Amino acid sequence: MQPLLLLLTFILLRGDEAGKIIGGREARPHSHPYMAFLLIRSPEGLGACGGFLVREDFVMTAAHCWGSSINVTLGAHNIQRQESTQQHITVLRAIRHPDYNPEIFQNDIMLLQLSRRIQRSRVVKPVALPQASKRLQPGDLCTVAGWGLVSRNRGTNVLQEVQLRVQRDQKCSNRFEFYRSQTQICVGNPRERKSAFIGDSGGPLVCNNVAQGIVSYGDSNGTPPAVFTRIQSFMPWIKRTMRRVAPWHQEPADSLPEAAISSRGFLQP
Repeated sequence: MQPLLLLLTFILLRGDEAGKIIGGREARPHSHPYMAFLLIRSPEGLGACGGFLVREDFVMTAAHCWGSSINVTLGAHNIQRQESTQQHITVLRAIRHPDYNPEIFQNDIMLLQLSRRIQRSRVVKPVALPQASKRLQPGDLCTVAGWGLVSRNRGTNVLQEVQLRVQRDQKCSNRFEFYRSQTQICVGNPRERKSAFIGDSGGPLVCNNVAQGIVSYGDSNGTPPAVFTRIQSFMPWIKRTMRRVAPWHQEPADSLPEAAISSRGFLQP
């Protein structure tokens, strides 16, 4: 089976219906204060991904959500409205994992350094990252949120959420050729019609208030399970990168290197 990344392009219809992530529901407004909506510009046009705030000046997302410029919206519920809670911030630097491989979907993680610190509030604040000693187990119940499509041709403007269970690695290794349990998590019961879908890329898998995974790729029809990047495996790189990166100066968001978002990014079956 050829997996596809969960990137949304605006070639697809967004729609105004209040639907479901697949099998989910509309989230209570601002109940996920770490959620970020990413508007991405690339030579191929505009695209969108999810992301999540991990520090006052950093958002985490999937590496395949890279583009020539990225604008971040925090504090949003309806991304098509100018809500008073929203904070709009450009990205100063987009830092993909150095070993990211778009051909086999490995190390699909990226840090976005914001051009300024966010204003922390009830509706905008970071989510915790995992500790080295606590590994997810099959059966653990987690939550995924995003503004992605709710079916093959229907979108939503309001944040959706769904509860998903972690699966045994074999369920994904049997289905996806390049699944690697060391750096990826298998999520979503194949007997239930519940999953992240197109446009949810880069969003977090949150378990007991800790971001454990990043939406990476899945089946083109949205049939679970889907594959998430295992954040715990990248904590040394995350800490090192956020510690070493230079503070805000000089480099505007538009100076990020021109790079097309992967053409294999869940655009077509």
